[in-house]
Amino acid sequence: MYTYKIHLHKEDEGGYTVSVPALPGCITYGENEDEAISMAKEAIELYVEELVERNEPIPDDTNTLEHTVNFEFA
Repeated sequence: MYTYKIHLHKEDEGGYTVSVPALPGCITYGENEDEAISMAKEAIELYVEELVERNEPIPDDTNTLEHTVNFEFA
């Protein structure tokens, strides 16, 4: 089992751009959050399939911790 964190960035014109930090260049888009997540799953599958075909290691986020740090500037 592999674990991947995804980042959804809400676009000004609508929809969400999704990136997968553990998989450089793995970026997709969805019209809403559900579609964006579904598209991310598909993009991850395709990305990993390509790594397997090339006999390259498959990275994941199993050992990655994520925190949000908030700042308020005057």
